[in-house]
Amino acid sequence: MNAPHQPMPSAGVLSRFAAIVGAKHAITNPVEQHSYLVEMRGLYHGRTPMVLRPGSVAEVAQILTLACESGTPIVPQGGNTGLVGAQVPHEGGAEIVLSLTRLNRIREVDPSSSTMTCEAGVVLQKAQDAAAAVDRLFPLSLGAEGSCTIGGNLSTNAGGTGALAYGIARDLALGLEVVLADGRVWNGLNKLKKDNTGYDLKNLFIGAEGTLGVITAAVLKLFPRPRALETAFVGISSPDAAVALLNLAEERAGGTVTSFELMPRLGIDFVLQHASGTRDPLAGAHPWYVLIELSSPATSGLHAIMEELLSAALERGVIEDAVLAESLDQAKAFRHLRHMLAEVQSREGGSIKHDVSVPVPRVPEFVAEASRAAERLVPGCRPLPFGHLGDGNVHFNVSQPIGADTAQFLARWEEMNAVVHAIVVKFAGSISAEHGIGQLKRALLPAVKDPVALDLMRTLKRTLDPKNILNPGKVL
Repeated sequence: MNAPHQPMPSAGVLSRFAAIVGAKHAITNPVEQHSYLVEMRGLYHGRTPMVLRPGSVAEVAQILTLACESGTPIVPQGGNTGLVGAQVPHEGGAEIVLSLTRLNRIREVDPSSSTMTCEAGVVLQKAQDAAAAVDRLFPLSLGAEGSCTIGGNLSTNAGGTGALAYGIARDLALGLEVVLADGRVWNGLNKLKKDNTGYDLKNLFIGAEGTLGVITAAVLKLFPRPRALETAFVGISSPDAAVALLNLAEERAGGTVTSFELMPRLGIDFVLQHASGTRDPLAGAHPWYVLIELSSPATSGLHAIMEELLSAALERGVIEDAVLAESLDQAKAFRHLRHMLAEVQSREGGSIKHDVSVPVPRVPEFVAEASRAAERLVPGCRPLPFGHLGDGNVHFNVSQPIGADTAQFLARWEEMNAVVHAIVVKFAGSISAEHGIGQLKRALLPAVKDPVALDLMRTLKRTLDPKNILNPGKVL
């Protein structure tokens, strides 16, 4: 569905919206609205007559009831850390932003059932800390975990560095509470692992980017907190060697492999140059690197497993060098190098981003072919592919040539996307691995999505949001 031309809400309707949350939480001042209207990379800037900050599910329900009655479009927003523009209103200025950050209560932490019930505005790091306080682990981990929210994580079906062992956001939710487009509240907050009473409704809303309903709370899965953690920073010759190391790790370390991240030397150079306090973990430079983590609820034995894994990989010529973290601080420093990769690219000028996935064995072919294609399109550009090799998710970013004009380089965003995405499709991959569709990839979806699947998606949208008031012009 296209984003329709929407008339501005009348002063009377806006007054009724403001009355629901109170004047303090109905923001109309453009200066105070600014942080809600700009996507974090600056790609999208929107306008709104009002930002609403409800403090309860009842207020969200009242807002959507009025929106349905008045035909007012609503843009749900969490921590505003999304990277595809789904959480930012359009420039027309008729859409109301519904910020869920005041719904920030952790309603229950239940270690006996290994679950936690969080409202949508709970910051991810706060959820992680609440789990740790009862000796449990909530394993979703992202670079933006200090500001992204549980509702946003579920609405975008976030992935992160723990997806290899624990799955993505969809795998970590047992139940949801959702306010529908007409204001009704669906209470699906159950803790059951087995519930075969019909359709699995929660998965309609996870990954839907706020286009089918507004997630207000979720029951999340918790796991035993690791008693042992081993982290290694490994130098390798190629992505092929990384895949070989992954296979060996799964063979030798089994279910203890919880993170397996691939990084090119170029990325490490960027971090060392632009991030203060960082240092190269290895004595010499290597073309590629892997950050590998093993974790276990057992208190002993994991160090020996990691040592044996690295020793076997070295003997087979799979790796060139490695260092095993000797302290929690050193392990944190290794992870910091990985997490800084996306941020430091901005210091090198323009960067054209691709969040894609391909089958793990084909990652080396994809990286090589996409890099060649990017360099043919823009001679001198610097491909910087990195990411979650364990699940095939590659952030294939391309930095501008040294000294190039940033605006001219970024103007070729769609050209570069077309070249890279064609190779993704060739390798039976996905053009959106973990960031979603939003505005950025909406026009690309018809070319890569099965037509029957698209028709079903449109049917769901029309059924659950017949007036097209929930995040119009996003995804579809």
